Parts: sequence; structure tokens; C-alpha cells
Amino acid sequence: MGFSMGLNLVLLLAMVATNILSLYHLSSTLQSPKPPTQQPVPDHLLHQLNTIRATISHLTRHQPPSITPSPTTTKPSIPQDLLLYSHLSPIASSCHNHPDLLHKYMAYTPYSLCPLDSDLLAESLILHGCHPLPRRRCFSKTPPKPPSSLPRNPFPSSFLDSNVIWNKYPSCKSFSCLAKKSPGLGFDPNAEISKFMTYKTELDLPVPQLLQVAKSANSVIRLGIDIGGATGTFAARMKQYNVTVVTTTMNFNVPNNEVVAMRGLVPLHVPLQQRLPVFDGVVDLVRCAHAVNRWIPLTMMEFLFYDVDRVLRGGGYLWLDHFFCKRMDLDKVFGPLIGKLGYKKVKWAVGNKTDSSGLKNEEVYLTALLQKPVSK
Repeated sequence: MGFSMGLNLVLLLAMVATNILSLYHLSSTLQSPKPPTQQPVPDHLLHQLNTIRATISHLTRHQPPSITPSPTTTKPSIPQDLLLYSHLSPIASSCHNHPDLLHKYMAYTPYSLCPLDSDLLAESLILHGCHPLPRRRCFSKTPPKPPSSLPRNPFPSSFLDSNVIWNKYPSCKSFSCLAKKSPGLGFDPNAEISKFMTYKTELDLPVPQLLQVAKSANSVIRLGIDIGGATGTFAARMKQYNVTVVTTTMNFNVPNNEVVAMRGLVPLHVPLQQRLPVFDGVVDLVRCAHAVNRWIPLTMMEFLFYDVDRVLRGGGYLWLDHFFCKRMDLDKVFGPLIGKLGYKKVKWAVGNKTDSSGLKNEEVYLTALLQKPVSK
């Protein structure tokens, strides 16, 4: 509907402009007693015509090709709840770029259980920029044995398998399986218990040292955001120091969000490209975990850093924890990008990334603790 109205309006303007041009030639001919000669067209008329022609060309290029319906051609049906919800609230523009996923996600029976593949579809749409997702009127399946009490220790000896619906995850059906197959992803509480508490290299920043730095600067850390925090180990550690940290995390076929919740913490199921869902200037600390690295497009990373600046209060801290990139890019690209923020460098440590990928690509780690000026 909107496209047709726009095209009709432009065609009308084209007719008007053409009539004006014809009138111009006619008036030039009538005013001259001599035989008519070719008159130059004024620049402003040519500009108007060229603009209208370009607009028509643009619209016709984007017009869906007309297909003559045949007895065998069927128009794809749009789920009724998607149509209904679109009248209640706007849907993210990127959702429309993936109609197959969106339609499949919204194709459910209202007032019944949501389809089993809902979580996988939801995360796929979110990673494609379709966020926030449309709301639905179905019941999400929950684990049969929910926790009976609040966790006293965010570092339990083991996570309860009964707190996860394992049908969503094809690779493993228990936490012991995940800890064995993916030892570095945060599913072994015994391995996580020493994180953020030890100092092995200049790249490490133990939590006690972080809090002492803030105290020495007459600052206080009460609220924080952990971007890309996986299973929430940093938030769990900060909880022991009476600091509230929310964790943004995606699942990527492992139950990251579920584990964060098991620890009595708040998981935010949002991607890196999503605007942080908190108000301006209310956070004392933002930690960018391993997910924030050189693989993020540079422009997206710049928007991320300035969104961090938006939520940080004056005097708050940005912690880049083991950010990795190529050594030459740190000096020429990422260092100047970080420098645009104008933050004070409390800590700036660079070390070689010694795994196979790091050695092959000449990568380095950067751990930086930066303080936002109070005047900002």
C-alpha cells in the first residue's frame, strides 16, 4: 500500500514537471516572432526532472516483481498472531529481512505450549538483528523441577541437570558432559571458583584489586553490566562483594542463560549489537568480556563503546578484559578508537596471545581499566 501510494505520487510529480517543461517551450515559441529555435532548458528544471526520474527508478527497482497468479501458485500465509501483534506494537525492521524465520517463529497455536524449537528460532532471529522479538501468546516450557530455594553460594559444587530442558541442546544432555567437552566455557564450578581472584600476569585484574582502585579514587562500585558474560562467573564473584552485576549473554547452543539464573543472578538475553537496556548514567562499571574482540565490525564496536559511555556515570569504569586483536591493529585502529572516549587510563596492559590462532595472526591481548571523567 505505502509503496503504491509513493510511486503514484512520484508519477504525478513527473507529469507535472513534464507539463511545466512543455509550457516553458510553448511560451518561448509564442514570445519569439522568429522561427522557433531550440531553447536551452534551465538548470533548475533539469534538476527537478532528473530527481524525479531517479526516484522512479529507485522505486521500480525495489518494487516486488509482479507474478501472474496461476492455479498452482499459492501466496505464503502470514501467521495471524504476527498480523495481530503488528497492529499493537512496531516490529524491528530487521525482522522483515528474514520473513521465513519470523513466520516460523510466530506460527504457533495461541494459548497452548510454544513449539519446542522456539528458543533456537528466537536466538537466530536476534543474531540477525530482529530484536526485540514480537511477543507471543503461548506457554513456555519450564524445567520439571525448579529450584526450591535461593542459592546461597554462586559457586556451587555442581549445577543441577534438572534445571535445564536439555532437548534444546543437541550436543550434551548434562553439565558434566558440557564441562568435559567445553572445559573453558564456564560449566565446571570447580574450575570457575578461582577466576577473577588470582593474579598471574599483567593481563589479570582480580576483583579485590579492582575494588581497591575504586576506593582509592573515592569512587564506589555498586552496579555493573557484564557484556558477553557467558555463565555469569564475574557477576557471581561480584555478588560476594555486595555488587549487583547483570550479565548479557547468548546461549549459542549451550545453557548460558539458565546457569546465570541458577546462580541467583540476572541474565539479559541480548546480542552485542543491541542497545543496553538500562537508563543513562546509572551504572558504575561495565566489563567487556571475551566476546568483545577484533571480530566485531569496527563501526559496530564504536557504537558499542559509546553506548557504554551512555550508561556509565561520571567516574565510572570501563574494563576491557582480555580484548584481543592483531598487534598492528591495536596501535593503528583500536587504540585510537578507545582513545576517542577521553577516559583516564587506570590500567593498560598488553601481552601476547599464545594459542595457535594468536601465534598465526600475531595477536595480542589488551586488558584496560578506563575511568570516565566526572565532567562528562
